[in-house]
Amino acid sequence: MWIEELGIDGAFLIKPKIFPDERGEFLETFSEPVFREVVGHPLRVAQVNCSRSRRGTIRGIHAFALPPGQSRYISCVRGEIVDVVVDVRVGSPTFGEWEPVRLDDRDRHGLYLAEGHGHAFAPLTDEATVVYLCSSTYAPEKEILVDPLDPELGLPWPQECERFLSDKDRNAPSLREALERGILPDYAECRARYEELCADAGDVASDRTRRYR
Repeated sequence: MWIEELGIDGAFLIKPKIFPDERGEFLETFSEPVFREVVGHPLRVAQVNCSRSRRGTIRGIHAFALPPGQSRYISCVRGEIVDVVVDVRVGSPTFGEWEPVRLDDRDRHGLYLAEGHGHAFAPLTDEATVVYLCSSTYAPEKEILVDPLDPELGLPWPQECERFLSDKDRNAPSLREALERGILPDYAECRARYEELCADAGDVASDRTRRYR
């Protein structure tokens, strides 16, 4: 499989190799040794979430405050979504930038987001089911919300006639407002957390973009 870092550091795209035959197909959606060598530490899983969304739904932008933060390993097991990684880490060289990733049930790509990253997603099909592994359990007092329709961000959502958002997402502050309120993750703290995880693992990957077969 391929694991490669995106343009926003701490966000990785996972491209598994699919083995099809007359019965269907087989693939590894996660490999601990591969993940550890590329990212630099194991993936700790404390909670597994599954969401089913209809077309027009937008979920996010969500992030979690440190400590402990929350990393996520995301895949779309049915249908297709656009997942948008948003750098909400104050002090990051790419603060306020975003990168869209398409996840679907054909290519079976995955997306890993380290602690501190924000993300949001929307279905591109009539219905989509998303599964994501989380490094910490849900803690509402740690959750950070940013308006996914923030016009200054201008995220690339499908042009639907009707959009479905939760009340908390619809009432979330813009990125500028969240920055002024001082509720966003600090980049230096996030980087320190990544380094701590790598140090605990005992071996940091020297080459963070590799091809695995």
